[in-house]
Amino acid sequence: MRADARSDRLDWERDGRDWPNRAASRFVEAGGLRWHLQSFDSAPPGAPSVLLLHGTGAATHSWRGLAPRLAASWHVLAPDLPGHGFTDLPEPRGLSLPGMAEAVAALLAATGTRPDLIVGHSAGAAIAARLVLDGRASPRGLVGLNPAFLPFGGLPGQLFSPAARWLGGLPAVPRLFAKVGASPAVLERLLRGTGSDIGDDGRRGYATLVASPGHVAGALGMMANWDLRPIERELPGLPCPLLMIVGARDTTVPPEQAWRVQRTVPGSVVEMLAGLGHLAHEERPDQVATRIAAFAARIGLPATPTGD
Repeated sequence: MRADARSDRLDWERDGRDWPNRAASRFVEAGGLRWHLQSFDSAPPGAPSVLLLHGTGAATHSWRGLAPRLAASWHVLAPDLPGHGFTDLPEPRGLSLPGMAEAVAALLAATGTRPDLIVGHSAGAAIAARLVLDGRASPRGLVGLNPAFLPFGGLPGQLFSPAARWLGGLPAVPRLFAKVGASPAVLERLLRGTGSDIGDDGRRGYATLVASPGHVAGALGMMANWDLRPIERELPGLPCPLLMIVGARDTTVPPEQAWRVQRTVPGSVVEMLAGLGHLAHEERPDQVATRIAAFAARIGLPATPTGD
């Protein structure tokens, strides 16, 4: 990791003092990166395991309500993705979709984790699919929460990645974005733009993240190096069942994308959550946990996470 980027990273002792589920946090070296992850191991020995992968610009705090519910019956592993939160920033290739999947596979190997189920939010769902399609993980099922499987269409698709690549290549941009993002009014607009209302605990986590130039650099770098076209082509060959849980008010990833995927992926299922947005799992982790538990039962995983 570059020295200037290291100096801009979040500091665990300073910035992580009130991090949600802090007692579950630890740091692991894998794939040339120092990872922050949270593991929940209160489930009985031999219980199934679930891997949680957050989306672009988020971190483990986004699982603050869902992870403990799943941990009632499952072993849960949730990392900060490369360049996000308290995990090291890799070189640009490590922020691409294949690079992210390769890095997560290295983390799974280092922790001895073989997930029975992978749950990915937004871009995290694409990473999960890449892991499975590449044979780096063999879960019994995959859950996409407001999944971002498809490229942006039309003019946004033509402009988004080149603009992000250009901005991400300017050293001053992450610091400028972080300075602007530190404004409560700006943060509120960003969160309102997801179609979700996540409460004060969620806002505090995102406030910590968007005020960090290092985290912003990771999010911009991920967007600049992202290419979903291979996933779009290959997803019909996904070798495990797919459930997509979608907030009907999502204004970040249009809900109709899930229906488009459902038409091309044999046996896939879409379940809509009325009144919830892109961060549905943060708004109502109880509802999401219940849907995941029902899916687990359908694919033969003997776990019943609580939804209360």
